[in-house]
Amino acid sequence: MSLLELTLKNVRRSFGLYTIYLLAMVIGVMIFFSFASVMYNGDILDALENRQNFQTGFAIASVVIVAFIVLFVLYANSFFIRQRKKELGLYMLYGMNERHLLLMLLYETLALGAAALVAGGLAGGLLSKIFGSLLMNLMEYDQVVSLSFPVPAILATIGMFVVLTAAIAVQSYLLLSRVQLIDLFRAREKTEKPVKTSAVLAMLAVLLLGSSIVVIGSGKQSVFWTDYASASMIYCAVGIIAGTYLFIRQFAGWLLLRLSRGKRYFGGNTVLWSSSIRFQIRGNTLNLSFISLFSTVLILLMCFVSINYSVQFEAVGRNLPNDVAYESKSKAVDDDVKGAIASSGHGIEDERALTLLRAEAVTDPGVAFENPEYFFPGVLLASASDYNAIVAARHDNGKPVRLDGDQAVSLSQGMDFPETMPDGGARFTVRAASETTLKLTEKRDYALLGWASDPVTSMVKKPALLVVSDAKYAELKEGAETASYIIYDIADAGNAEELSKRLHAIVTKEPGTYYSSFADVYSKQIEGSSLLLFASAFLALIALFALAGVIYFKQLREATEAQRQYAILRKLGVGKREMMSVIRKQLLFVFALPLLPGLINSWLIIKTYILDSVQDFPNLKGMVWGIIALYFLIYAGFYLASANLYYRIANRSA
Repeated sequence: MSLLELTLKNVRRSFGLYTIYLLAMVIGVMIFFSFASVMYNGDILDALENRQNFQTGFAIASVVIVAFIVLFVLYANSFFIRQRKKELGLYMLYGMNERHLLLMLLYETLALGAAALVAGGLAGGLLSKIFGSLLMNLMEYDQVVSLSFPVPAILATIGMFVVLTAAIAVQSYLLLSRVQLIDLFRAREKTEKPVKTSAVLAMLAVLLLGSSIVVIGSGKQSVFWTDYASASMIYCAVGIIAGTYLFIRQFAGWLLLRLSRGKRYFGGNTVLWSSSIRFQIRGNTLNLSFISLFSTVLILLMCFVSINYSVQFEAVGRNLPNDVAYESKSKAVDDDVKGAIASSGHGIEDERALTLLRAEAVTDPGVAFENPEYFFPGVLLASASDYNAIVAARHDNGKPVRLDGDQAVSLSQGMDFPETMPDGGARFTVRAASETTLKLTEKRDYALLGWASDPVTSMVKKPALLVVSDAKYAELKEGAETASYIIYDIADAGNAEELSKRLHAIVTKEPGTYYSSFADVYSKQIEGSSLLLFASAFLALIALFALAGVIYFKQLREATEAQRQYAILRKLGVGKREMMSVIRKQLLFVFALPLLPGLINSWLIIKTYILDSVQDFPNLKGMVWGIIALYFLIYAGFYLASANLYYRIANRSA
C-alpha cells in the first residue's frame, strides 16, 4: 500500500477527527481571504480619499492575522497528532520511519488544505461583500460594494497557505522526532501531578495583583504617574503578568488545598470536581494565564478602538471647529478665496470676520496652555464679546464667558481635565503695546481658531489664544498689532478635500500664513479610525476563534483522558445528572479563574486612562459595559459548549 493510499484510508477511517482539523483550517482561510478581499476590492478603493494609508494599514493587520491563524492551526495540529500517537506508533512498529510518517502527514495536510482553500475561499468571498459594506457604513460612504474575488487576494491567501503548510511540517517533525516509540503508545496514559502550593506564594499573588490594581486605579494625576510614570508602568506590567500566573497556579491550588481540609469536603460532590482540578492546574496554568492576559488585552483593544471611532466625528469638530478659517492679509486673497468657494459647489452658509491682538508671552506659556509645544509662538487676544458671539453661532458645547477688568480665560483645546484657577486666578503677563498682567481664571478645553491644517500633512499646530474682557481688549488695542481672520461655514464641509487644496494654495502663497480646514482632517481621521476599528474587529474575531480552539481542544483532550475515570463513577452508581453537575462545577472553576482578573484589570485601565479623559462623551461608559458584557456572554457560551462537549466525550466507552 502506497503512502497516498494509506493517507486516503486514514481519512475515511477517522473522518470525525479529520473534520475537526479541517474546520480549523477552513476558518483560518475564510477569515484571511475575506480580509484580503476587502483590502483589494476595487469599489472600496475607489471610494477612499487615502488609499495608500488604507492598504498599508491592511497589510500590517494581515501580518498579525496570519500569525494568529498559524498559531490557531498549529494548536489544532498538535492536538491532532497527539490523538493519533498510538496509530503512528503502530506504523513505526511495522517498519515505517520518521520520513515516511512526515510525508504521510504532509499529504494529509495538503489534501485538507486544498479542501480548506476552496471552501474557505468561497465562504470568505461571500463574507467580504458583507464586511466591505460594513466598512463603508463605518466611514459613512454610500459606495455599493460588489461581490468579487480579487486576484491579489487569491495570491495572498495561497501565500498564507504555503506559510501555514511549512509551519505545520516543522511542528510535525519536532513532535515526532522528540519522542521514542514507547512514548507514542503511552502518550494518552500520562497523568498530571498536583501542583505543590505555598501560602506565601498565594499571598504574593494577591499582593502583586492588588498593588497593581491600586496603582492603576490611582489615576493619571496621582504621584505614581506624575513622578514615577516609567517605574509604575513596569511595576504594573510585571505585577499583572506575574500576579496572574501565581494567582492561577498558587492561589487557586492553595484554595483547593484548604477546601480539601474542610469538614464539608466529602459532602455532596465537592471531592469529585475539586480533586480533578488539583491534578489539572499544573498543565493548565500557562493556558489559563494566557487566557486571562489575552482577555485583558482583547477587551482593552476593542474598547479603545470603539471609543476612538465614537469620538472622532465630534473630536475633529472640536480640533477644527471652523469649516474654513485663515488669516486675511490682502483683499485680493480674500476675493480669490470667496470666488473659489462659490465656484466649487459648496455653498457659503456663514461668513464672519474676527480681529485679534498679537502679543508675546512673558510668563511661561505652560501656565496657560497645556502641552505648549503644540501651539504657535506668541499669543492672540480675543474680546469676550467676539468670543461669545462665535460660541452662540456655533451651537456646540462652548459656554459664554463673563470677564471683568484683568480677568482672562485661556483656550487650551485638547486638555484632559479643564481647570478653574482658585483664589482669583493665576498671574499671566503678556506684552502687546506694553506689558500687562492678566488674572487667568480658567483653562478651557475649547478652540476659537482650530489647528492649522495642510491637505497633505493634516494638523500642524494651533494658535495660543486668550479671551480677555472687552475693557481690557479696548485698552490693549491702542498701539497693539492686530491680526484679521476670516471664518467660513460651507455646505458639505466633510467632502471638501479638493476645495481645501485650492484654498490652501491661495492662502499660503505668503509662507507662514494661518490656514485651517475641517476637510483636511475629517476624511483622514474618519477613514483611519474606521480602518482601525474594522481591522481590530477582525483581529478580535480570529483571536476569539483561537481562544475557542484552545479551550475546545484542551477540553476534548482532557475529556478523552477522563473516560476511564467516569466509567468507574458510572459503575459506582453516579447518575447522569450528578455527573453533569460535577463537570459544570469543575469547568466553572477553570473558566472563572482567568476571567476575574482579566475583567477587573481591563475595566480599571479603561475607566482611569480613557473614560476619565473623555468625560464630555457620557455614552461611552455604556458602550464599554456593552463590550465587556458581550465578551462575557461569548465566554459563557464557550463554557456551556465545553461543559456539554466534555460530558458527551467523558460518557463514551473508554
